[in-house]
Amino acid sequence: MDKPLKIKVLDIDSIPRGLLDSRWPKSKWIDPELEKHVGSIIQEVKKHGDSALIRFTREFDGVELSADTLRVRRKEIDVAYGNVKEKQVSALIFLKSQLESFERQLLGRMNFESEETGIKIYFKTCAIQNVGCYVPGGEAAYPSTLVMVAAPARLAGVKRFVVCSPPTKRGMLNPLTLVAADICGIDELYKVGGAQAIAALAYGTDSVRPVEKIVGPGNRYVMMAKILVSRDVAVDLPAGPTEILILADENADPRLIALDLISQAEHGVDSIPILVTTSGEIAARVAKEIDRILSSLPRKGIIVKALYENGVIIRCEKLDEAVDFTNKFAPEHLEIITKDPMAVADKIKSAGLILIGPYTPVSASDYAFGSNHVLPTSGFGHAFSGLSVFDFMRRVCIVESNKDGLSRIRGHVRALAEAEGLISHALAVEGRFET
Repeated sequence: MDKPLKIKVLDIDSIPRGLLDSRWPKSKWIDPELEKHVGSIIQEVKKHGDSALIRFTREFDGVELSADTLRVRRKEIDVAYGNVKEKQVSALIFLKSQLESFERQLLGRMNFESEETGIKIYFKTCAIQNVGCYVPGGEAAYPSTLVMVAAPARLAGVKRFVVCSPPTKRGMLNPLTLVAADICGIDELYKVGGAQAIAALAYGTDSVRPVEKIVGPGNRYVMMAKILVSRDVAVDLPAGPTEILILADENADPRLIALDLISQAEHGVDSIPILVTTSGEIAARVAKEIDRILSSLPRKGIIVKALYENGVIIRCEKLDEAVDFTNKFAPEHLEIITKDPMAVADKIKSAGLILIGPYTPVSASDYAFGSNHVLPTSGFGHAFSGLSVFDFMRRVCIVESNKDGLSRIRGHVRALAEAEGLISHALAVEGRFET
């Protein structure tokens, strides 16, 4: 009889080296074979346009489309409302309002004026005009992700916002995804997924006009495509398979920890669920709770694979060890469930999103808190931040100086211009004081 699968429980000094070495910045992430495969898809779309999109949709999604059915029609959006529940629509509207409330406050802090003795600097923002968004779809769609991306874009002032998402086997986009798009005022949607969707957004086809920036999470093919097209079009943060790291001490409730690890594992077999704890008792009890809870769950196969292949419970002697590992790992989602979670949060330097206390689960941040759930994964939290209204705007300074202001700095300009051998720089300033 096969031995039952269990989540790995390890001491901090015995964790596999690859757990950290496989993440950025130690791992540069580029798989040559994946790069070659995705690169060939991009080239096909650049060369053949719509026909390549149709062929890849048939090949990868098992759906037969035509140039006339690539784009979602208004009738499909209207019909979608009849296929969703009223409480689901209300939840999407609530999510949008929560997100906009927070993002609006960010916007209010972005435009300001600085003045010092005759020199004024106006700091202002300008929205990017054409943005493309990838929303994971197919049989497991994420309408909440569409809201997370589209609502900040609209608030920023993006004029043209385009959505690409894989179709279901019936050749449609998920009804709730269509409703989410309508709630956010988005009417340009295409039934295209994978690397081919990123290529279409970057380079355009007869049906899809190219954009100036591409945002949104996806699988490793989508991430690789975004990396490759970033040579020609702006892209957002690297957002791939989801991750959760829970940092807990002896005060935490093992049942809640188990529930949160399972909830993230539910996303897919490549999800990464990790517990780092200073309590050996908590480690053991969480492992037992996981086994108990799993017995009655849907999507059990997916959860088991993610938990037992990618998941791990790590025991530490001291809290500082747990914090040090967390900063090195740079998780997408970090939950801190300790006696003084804010004190621990102050020590965290690398994480996509930090959630503190027992009543702040990742699942609620996915749907209702108002923070964005499009976050850096794979260790990119060392250098990237979560998606926000900032990602849809350019920042520009407008500078105005009067004669007194320029006179005050003219000596410094001359000194640096001469040091760098750029004498005409100095003359351009001095010429303004010649009579």
